Amino acid sequence: MATKIRLQRRGRKHYAFYSIVVAASRSPRDGKFVEKIGTYNPNTDPATVEINFERALYWVNNGAQPTDTARNILSREGVYLMKHLQGGVKKGAFDEAAAQAKFEAWKTEKTNALNGIKSKNEQAKRDDKKARLEAEKEVNAAIAKKVADKKAAEALAKAEAEAAAAAENAEATEATEAPAEA
Repeated sequence: MATKIRLQRRGRKHYAFYSIVVAASRSPRDGKFVEKIGTYNPNTDPATVEINFERALYWVNNGAQPTDTARNILSREGVYLMKHLQGGVKKGAFDEAAAQAKFEAWKTEKTNALNGIKSKNEQAKRDDKKARLEAEKEVNAAIAKKVADKKAAEALAKAEAEAAAAAENAEATEATEAPAEA
């Protein structure tokens, strides 16, 4: 029986979530499978992959053919690198300890790069939040200025109206007092 390593779709509409499975090559995408070796969530940034490394390596060494996407995922997780290093040990190019040291160095470099990406994304989010806050403060200041100008204009108009009314009252008072003096 020929086996394939493929993705099996899970999750709801517009929110795909995949199981990485080993299945018979003739079985349908979401049909029966031999073994589940991991999960893949493309909805996170960066995509989240959880994989049983030993079982994935076992199936790759025993001839399971991955689909293109599954091959990319396994390659990013280091399964194919470990297969390559084990081939070098079998040929006598280097010993098991050197192969393990090379794999650990690669894994550390990959982890550091992933952490760098995550911190860069977090910093971008913080910068964006700060920029939006500053923009909102500027908008609020402009609105406050407009409100203050409007209130000042209203106060000035009210003061002018009161001054005009007081002037009219003064004129009316003078007009009523003037004939009495005459």
